[in-house]
Amino acid sequence: MKKMWSMAAVASIALVSCGAVQSIVQNTFPYTANVLVSTGVPANKEVSSTATANNVQTWFGGNNNAQIKDVRISDAKISVVSPTGGDLSALKSVKVYISSSGTSEKLVASRNDISTSSSSVNLDLNGDNGYLDSVVKSSGVTVRTVYELRNQVSSDMSLRVALNFSSVPVN
Repeated sequence: MKKMWSMAAVASIALVSCGAVQSIVQNTFPYTANVLVSTGVPANKEVSSTATANNVQTWFGGNNNAQIKDVRISDAKISVVSPTGGDLSALKSVKVYISSSGTSEKLVASRNDISTSSSSVNLDLNGDNGYLDSVVKSSGVTVRTVYELRNQVSSDMSLRVALNFSSVPVN
């Protein structure tokens, strides 16, 4: 009898934890895009780089975003991918816009006066653009990164822009 109660308790915990994990996965999701900063990019001039964003639905070959609503930006970060041990001290400012086919471009995050020798920095979120359902539910989300260098880089630098969005499930 004890064994049966133990197994029932374990099964209950497993089901509850699976539901919690599923809820977390469905309600927060990341998009990433890569930016190449070339050695020829001049300092003190805004430069734009556009890339198709990748998310978990892209990796698994499906688009499950139809079951979400009230999508908002919840976190944005820019990090140095290469060179190994590189930092963001050359960056002066960054603005990140998202769009998709049939939607207008929206500023989701930015950071001015970047003055860090760290390899990553959190960006300031722009919550003024309202819900981003139409952009995120579309296929082919595009991230346009506008950056300005404080100093010209001595070697190519690869950056990753990571955007996290939150949503609520459709009832």
